[in-house]
Amino acid sequence: MAIVFEKPKMLADVPFHYCPGCTHGIIHRLVAEAIDQLGVGDKTIGVAPVGCAVFAYNYFNCDMYEASHGRAPAVATGIKRARPQNVVFTYQGDGDLASIGAAEIVHAATRGEKITVIFVNNAIYGMTGGQMAPTTLIGQKSTTSPYGRDVERNGNPIRVSEMLATLDGPALIQRVSVHDVKHVLEAGKAIKKAFQYQLEGKGFSLIEVLSTCPTNWGMTPKEALKWLVDNMIPQYPLGVKKEVQ
Repeated sequence: MAIVFEKPKMLADVPFHYCPGCTHGIIHRLVAEAIDQLGVGDKTIGVAPVGCAVFAYNYFNCDMYEASHGRAPAVATGIKRARPQNVVFTYQGDGDLASIGAAEIVHAATRGEKITVIFVNNAIYGMTGGQMAPTTLIGQKSTTSPYGRDVERNGNPIRVSEMLATLDGPALIQRVSVHDVKHVLEAGKAIKKAFQYQLEGKGFSLIEVLSTCPTNWGMTPKEALKWLVDNMIPQYPLGVKKEVQ
């Protein structure tokens, strides 16, 4: 019988630690599939941050570094410059990348560092207790905004992809989602393209993936997927924000 679907070789055969309904697992698979399809698993190096993805090194069958909170782009920059023959990626959440790591991601992008960044945006701090993140929506409740995010008090959410797209350094900036099969397939293509751009030496690439956090949103997995569609996509429109051919 022909095999039509199997676990990517780049994914370790261990259970994920993520909460039920969390879409990190889907995104992990897409990253692993892209690396498999490009045949670069033996020379790929990943950088795991602090946050929900802190144990990413347990799940990918490649060399992994653990970076301090927010510093993954800086660590990846050092790896890529020291070993330009390797494929280097970071896997970061919105609290990690858009808050404490805002300086690192902006400067890595503007320098056009030849790394690939997988940016998971679930509009909240996940692992540390559900606090408001830079991406938390106006009116969205969190442990540090129990009455909802207020513009006067907290400012507006940051659209990271649009911000980075204004810089000269990036070669590819794209926002995708994994809330249904169609968008999962589109996300997989985008992630593969980002790695391909690195292989071609085109420069910095970032794929922002809209994700759910049912636990900290206080929803069922099904409710969370609908909430993402109804609330996150209008705030964070999908699509290519910058692409240098």
